[in-house]
Amino acid sequence: MSSETVLRAGGRTVRIGRADKPLFPDDGLTKADLARYYHAVAPRLLPHVRGRPLMLERHPDGIGSGSFMQKDVPQYFPDWVHRTTVPKEGGTVTHAVCDDTATLLYLAGQATITPHRWLSRADRPYCPDRLVFDLDPPRDDFVPVREAARLLRGLLDELRLPCAVMTTGSRGLHVLVPLDRRAHADDVLAFARDAADVLADRHPGELTTQPRKQARRGRLYLDVQRNGYAQTAVAPYAVRALAGAPLAMPLTWSEVDEPATTARRWTLAGIDDRLAQPDPWKDPALTRGRSLAAARRRLDRLRD
Repeated sequence: MSSETVLRAGGRTVRIGRADKPLFPDDGLTKADLARYYHAVAPRLLPHVRGRPLMLERHPDGIGSGSFMQKDVPQYFPDWVHRTTVPKEGGTVTHAVCDDTATLLYLAGQATITPHRWLSRADRPYCPDRLVFDLDPPRDDFVPVREAARLLRGLLDELRLPCAVMTTGSRGLHVLVPLDRRAHADDVLAFARDAADVLADRHPGELTTQPRKQARRGRLYLDVQRNGYAQTAVAPYAVRALAGAPLAMPLTWSEVDEPATTARRWTLAGIDDRLAQPDPWKDPALTRGRSLAAARRRLDRLRD
């Protein structure tokens, strides 16, 4: 017999159908558990997805039974779920936009385990307000990720760009730079590539910008491809569709150095203590977008 969980948010009633459906069968976590987590974390998560096109990673029968990535909004989504239509090659695509808790709960009810967000907002889709470096280790070893994050932060300090850091919930870390939305995505991607090249040239034995795995030769990959137009990155606080239900978790920089920190340190089952702590990204320096113009001049001097 099917079950239903009813949650209230912002004056709306959201019904989670098949609430007892196991989404993480080996961990005993159901669709209701997913929805309750997103309900609890909404005040922290929503500022990072509001106003942005989303790509939805859906697992209707749980993480071991197939999945799909959804860009176009299905016709059956309720009218109160906001939408945005953005250009794509040869046409347009209409994405869901998660502007409120009720929408976040509805998406969880559709077995959206992981929301992936654009780095730009819907009103200026070609001008991102986030730049992302994805630190992708060659093996399940977090030591090189930790070391690469320190090196990257040092370079960004030279460029006078503040940055934030988060686990991906998968293998590595994301290092993010807030932008002022003046630069085109093509220019942001070019800047990220050049910065990664400078860092890899400084540390050729540990870091690489080679996208082909065969060419990396055991080095950590500085992946900047997510900065291109219409690319996405996992949303902060999102659940990942992996055993244990790990979370993409914002960190303080001191937490990067803690031996206990790995890409999957925080999980859905053990999140209450984390949410009782202050938000690690409350620093105003991490919310004010910066221009890349001066940073580009500094970077070019480093490349000369």
